[in-house]
Amino acid sequence: MKPKAEFVWSDPLLLDQQLTQEERMVRDAAHDYCQGKLMPRVLEGFRNEVTDPRIFRELGELGMLGPTISS
Repeated sequence: MKPKAEFVWSDPLLLDQQLTQEERMVRDAAHDYCQGKLMPRVLEGFRNEVTDPRIFRELGELGMLGPTISS
């Protein structure tokens, strides 16, 4: 009988194992921005039904709007 594969809740598709170091850096930079700067402003914007246009400029400066990452 084969042992069952263990399900990893934090990474169900085991994507982290498939990423290169550069891809992990992009993921981490996006995560840090979203948690530190984006989330508080999105929550505030949702409550007040407004959008902060600076968010789009910041995302563009970070290369997160339509990023081109060579494979």
